[in-house]
Amino acid sequence: MSQRNETKILIFSLLITAGLIGGGAWWFLNKFNQNNGTSINVNNNNQSSATPRISSGETLLITDESNPNKLAGISAFAAGNFSEAVTNLQASLAINRNDPEALIYLNNAKIANNKSYTIVVASVPIGVEKNVAQEILRGVAQAQNEINAKGGINGIPLKVIIANDDNNPDIAQKLAQEFVKNPEILGVIGHFGSETTIAASSVYQSNGLVLISPTSTSVKLSGIGNYIFRTVPSDRFSGNSLAKYMLTTLNRKKAAVFYNSQSDYSTSLKDVFTTTIFGEGGEIVTEFDFSKPNFNAINAVQEATQRGAEVLMLAPNSATLDQALQVTLINQKKLPILAGDSVYKPKTLEIGKDLSLGMIVAVPWHVLSNPNSPFVKTATNLWGGDINWRTTMAYDATEALITAISKNPTRQGVQQALLDPNFVAQGGAGDIRFLPSGDRNQQVQLVTIIKGNRSGFGYDFVPLKN
Repeated sequence: MSQRNETKILIFSLLITAGLIGGGAWWFLNKFNQNNGTSINVNNNNQSSATPRISSGETLLITDESNPNKLAGISAFAAGNFSEAVTNLQASLAINRNDPEALIYLNNAKIANNKSYTIVVASVPIGVEKNVAQEILRGVAQAQNEINAKGGINGIPLKVIIANDDNNPDIAQKLAQEFVKNPEILGVIGHFGSETTIAASSVYQSNGLVLISPTSTSVKLSGIGNYIFRTVPSDRFSGNSLAKYMLTTLNRKKAAVFYNSQSDYSTSLKDVFTTTIFGEGGEIVTEFDFSKPNFNAINAVQEATQRGAEVLMLAPNSATLDQALQVTLINQKKLPILAGDSVYKPKTLEIGKDLSLGMIVAVPWHVLSNPNSPFVKTATNLWGGDINWRTTMAYDATEALITAISKNPTRQGVQQALLDPNFVAQGGAGDIRFLPSGDRNQQVQLVTIIKGNRSGFGYDFVPLKN
């Protein structure tokens, strides 16, 4: 735990003790945001328009994950010296094996200029969520590495292009327009946030290029187009699971909901949760919008309590995770907390500490749900540690494309294969099958936070015991 985060917790405790009198609440919230160096800005406009966003090996995209060998490998790749690129990238991975960008570039360098099947991974918001970008890339890199080690797809290797959209809908649309123009690209894995995927989906749909999202869960994506798929379960599953857990396991009837009205994912999860609660005889006593300029976590928790809330439901997107963590700290474990998968991040464990214990989070998959599976063992050996649901869903998206390409290596052939009612691919989270809506037919996993040592923060997400 960094000294900075310990200081934030201490500031919080002192302010609570002092009764949050006068302007203390305002000062606390602003201090939290100013000092939190990992806060997220989705619309990152600070990067130059010349920032490289697409690479198959000739450009470094994750700039702070470099070493002399990796840089030499990328330079050799750009010059067409593929054997030299292979040597240098192998040396780079010997230094840092937990680098999916380098592994993808290495596999591409081995292909050189030979015939290959090409896909794009565009779910990499490097400028705003570097850790998430790497989590997604690990899944794609593992699948590419495995299929190429077996000789490729029917003897032809798989090439992967990486694209950084910074989780920006406008950038995602522009990238999509570039991808559809390249006839070699047979499928795209992307995008990260639901609003970004929704914004780009019309480009893929109108141009007949399959898009599979490993992370976008908004119900708006269901049936949005017959070229649009996802390996992550819809918010319908997450919202229902959280609501039923509250009503049956917790035996609580009244909830206060916190969400971001500017996020399709957040709004989607909130709506499903709310509908299920009302439908089962429960009550939403109040709602709080993280995106409101006057949102105040201290006042919100106080109001929720006064209105009789028995549970706090957190549905932030990545950009409003800080506000959700403020609510967690201020709640002081007084009310049970339920949350969506955007809360499933090391930051929650690092900042929440004891005050996050017992939080229930709905995620698509957890590494401890089947720790002895061949997929988990391979991933652990490859990356040197645990993986999370984003890596697994990206792996499954890649496996779905690999299976579809093996049946018919054309854009239309890939789409028809995925739509076939008999389609099945073997993924890290089990069999991959798609409903006619493009959704994956799979339940979610509820996890909770306990004290533990797997994460390195003294707290871990673990599957909830039945």
